[in-house]
Amino acid sequence: MGTPGDRALLAERVEELLAADGPLPIVEAGDPVLRRAAEPFDGQLEPALLARFVEALRRTMRAAPGVGLAAPQAGVGLRIAVIEDPAPVPDEVRVARGRVPQPFRVLVNPSYEAVGGGRAAFFEGCLSVPGWQAVVARHAEVRLVARDEHGRAVDEVFAGWPARIVQHETDHLDGVLYLDRAELRSLASNRAMAEWWGQVTPERAAAGLGFGLPPGSAGSSGAAGAAGPVGPAV
Repeated sequence: MGTPGDRALLAERVEELLAADGPLPIVEAGDPVLRRAAEPFDGQLEPALLARFVEALRRTMRAAPGVGLAAPQAGVGLRIAVIEDPAPVPDEVRVARGRVPQPFRVLVNPSYEAVGGGRAAFFEGCLSVPGWQAVVARHAEVRLVARDEHGRAVDEVFAGWPARIVQHETDHLDGVLYLDRAELRSLASNRAMAEWWGQVTPERAAAGLGFGLPPGSAGSSGAAGAAGPVGPAV
């Protein structure tokens, strides 16, 4: 897509980003690139440049640290994202949130659709909205269709926390921030999260801050659980 001149400018922009040592700068909320639908990838970057860009996204995600990063978060409006989650969490978190390890992978032109009607509501953060978290109710299970960095087809069902990561990153490529889907009464600074709402599930926060959780969703019934890590940023 785009004219040859547009493609050349995009490649030049990526080359400029890669010329600097270290992680890429992460674009924060308020930058228009985060509010535009990203352009589908159809070869705008030559394979060698694409490979270098993907590696830079991986280094940036790990350094942040986060469990996902979309190209627009690096200021590049292409439909590319990376995800990875070593999931170093206690068993109670793994069970409550369905947070299991995910290997590094590249998602090119991803889209998702819900599988079933299950919903899960948990605190979520974003590298482009630093310092804050909010509860987001998302599909508990999704089918992801995409390509990898080599053009191979990806058609996979994700559940639990991996499904949340997939939805969050794909939303970035549609110009959607997690706050657009969040229960805004749940919005909390990282300091407040550490002091008040570091439980495995968000029931205590819902009661204390006065917001509702989807009926029957994961995170909306039972005890709030012992203190545990909050949602990782993506």
